[in-house]
Amino acid sequence: MPSFDVVSEADMTEVRNAVDQANKEVSTRFDFKGSDARIEQKELELTIYADDDFKVAQVREVLLGKLAKRNVDLRFLEKGKEERISGDKLKQINTIRKGVTGDLAKKIVRLIKDSKLKVQASIQGDTVRVTGAKRDTLQDVIALLKKEVADAPLSFNNFRD
Repeated sequence: MPSFDVVSEADMTEVRNAVDQANKEVSTRFDFKGSDARIEQKELELTIYADDDFKVAQVREVLLGKLAKRNVDLRFLEKGKEERISGDKLKQINTIRKGVTGDLAKKIVRLIKDSKLKVQASIQGDTVRVTGAKRDTLQDVIALLKKEVADAPLSFNNFRD
């Protein structure tokens, strides 16, 4: 029986490349000369270090630009609050969302059931598995979800025929 999974996860290779490009740009920009502005990545955490809140915002803008150029959806990045570290330095921890949350999964299942398409949707951990008899109905479900769910970046993988 044909099926696919609805997931929400960023391409971590592209994220790493965007972080590297952003660090390179920050190190060469004139307005960051002499400052300790940088971005560090640990798994799903991007930590921005800078001298003041204005520079934190500027480094974040550079990062967002690099992510957008690499086709990483900006809705994956969840902005954290700024924290003061040693002396006058600041850091901001941004997390990368991974997986379909419980509320979003319930919304996706409800949308699929309300559409009256002949498919079954089930929540399996942080993914939603959709199965159906025909490939065409599965493609209709993908089109429906792309149109209706705008608050989270969704991707569709593990397509089985």
